[in-house]
Amino acid sequence: MGATWTPLQTLTDKIEEAGGFVNAHAHLDRAYTARPEDFEGSDNVNAHLFEKWELVNRYKSTANVDIYHDHITRALVHQREQGVQAVLSFIDCDPVCGDLAIQAALKAKEKYPELRIACQTLQGVLTPQARQWFDHALEFVDVIGGLPKRDAPDEAAHLDVLFQAAKRTGKRVHVHVDQLNSPEEKETEFLARKVMEHGIEGQVTAVHSISLAAHPESYRREVYKMSRDAGLSFISCPSAWIDAKRNETMTPTHNAITPIDEMIPEGLIVAIGTDNISDVYKPFCNGDMMTELRMLLEATHFYDIEELVKVATANGRHVLGLD
Repeated sequence: MGATWTPLQTLTDKIEEAGGFVNAHAHLDRAYTARPEDFEGSDNVNAHLFEKWELVNRYKSTANVDIYHDHITRALVHQREQGVQAVLSFIDCDPVCGDLAIQAALKAKEKYPELRIACQTLQGVLTPQARQWFDHALEFVDVIGGLPKRDAPDEAAHLDVLFQAAKRTGKRVHVHVDQLNSPEEKETEFLARKVMEHGIEGQVTAVHSISLAAHPESYRREVYKMSRDAGLSFISCPSAWIDAKRNETMTPTHNAITPIDEMIPEGLIVAIGTDNISDVYKPFCNGDMMTELRMLLEATHFYDIEELVKVATANGRHVLGLD
């Protein structure tokens, strides 16, 4: 009897032949920080995203370089065991933790050169203290990170700071947008418009863009066209947002996931990442890249093997600026 052909094994083999996965978005400085107390009594794991932005401060305010380094390297060991060829981790650098996590990431990078670093702007970039740490981080990071909603309602000013820094340094920008799976969010459109306003087409990547799928098709198609004009690329972190909570908002039937089944045929570049690993945001995520890819392809019913290989490998290299 001949060997049985399976699409999963074919996909796995082709990813290995292409050099292995690229984890295009993670937060390794807080990996493995979930605690029993987050489940028992406090129920922190079920807090809203905006509340979790504050909850992580308890860890950040007590961690030192050695602690951060331990968490980052533990995650990198697991990534390397999977044959991951490159990892981009957002790393906090702000008034709460200073540059301790950045120092730890740079130390880890000496042993794990596959690590790329982006600055996480969890305290925004508009207050004097937050801006000071953002400017400090620019010297050390490979990619400029952004979280416009942290400076709401001044998201435009947040993006202006990021894009001005990008023009000064020549570095790529990755921006968290449309995370809440809500038709009230139009952040991907806003990001594309700001990219073109600043004239940095092709230099910016949208992370998540979940809420796009909550809009009517006519609007989605309009945003895809705008994204092409802006040279906007995308990163999907499937398990990070598949848990979007049920609500009574009327939207098109969709999964809470980046709509790659429409994006890729529209000519848009999409990569994949794990996002948070075993922390208060995603306590059960173990950083397994094939789990993420399978969740992505099943949730979007996207079965084009050659394109999925690109999502897992070449597209990640592109958004990290490695191609």
